[in-house]
Amino acid sequence: MKKIAIVTGASRGLGAAISQKLAEEGYSIISISRSENSTLHTIAAENGQSYYHFPCNLADGSEVEDTFTKVYEKVNQPDTEEVFLIHNAGTVAPIHTVGHLHPQTVTDSTQINLISPIIMTNMLLKITDKKVTIANITSGAAQRPIEGWSVYCSTKAALNMFTQTVALEQETAGTSHKIFAFNPGIMDTDMQGEIRTSSEEQFTDIAKFQGYKEDGLLRAPETVANIFVSLLLDTETKSGVIYQINDFLN
Repeated sequence: MKKIAIVTGASRGLGAAISQKLAEEGYSIISISRSENSTLHTIAAENGQSYYHFPCNLADGSEVEDTFTKVYEKVNQPDTEEVFLIHNAGTVAPIHTVGHLHPQTVTDSTQINLISPIIMTNMLLKITDKKVTIANITSGAAQRPIEGWSVYCSTKAALNMFTQTVALEQETAGTSHKIFAFNPGIMDTDMQGEIRTSSEEQFTDIAKFQGYKEDGLLRAPETVANIFVSLLLDTETKSGVIYQINDFLN
């Protein structure tokens, strides 16, 4: 029987590290992102697993729906035993105070961080005869206001509430489906690079984030991926919980 992991934003950073780790754990990988990481194909093959890439602009709602319809058809097969859906893709843009936001960037960010995960989750939970686990990559920004990050904070906070609401619904319905969120903390990724290139006018805490890089405080995506995958595979992981990486560090 097949075990399949669907990962958005799998081409780089945490998404690529999660995909590699899950391939090593015996999961076939379905990547959903604009670009493809060909290394994942090699790693999956070396571990005897399948790899599929579906190119998709997650800021385009109709493209997301069309793409995930194809993904759904691939995973909803008689020989599929278990499905993971990992909403890893996200954007911190626009970085600026309210009053200086570009409407299209606000729309794109909301679509990527919140609406696309909702659409994909809604479609996947139509499956009733397989074990389905959904994991949403969230942020500490969901729990506190950060000047210049109003859209990012708001969309991640909404994603947390969506996670908790879906968990409640699945519990009420008596299904075996599980959904949780995971805050990976600060990592050495392209998103952090984007944050560091903003201006102090856009983001007053920029010096602090530049210091994270200079002082070597950013965790490697591979380190975070190992913790996340352990949580994902743990049968004791609870639905509806917003997990924090700091709770798993010594």
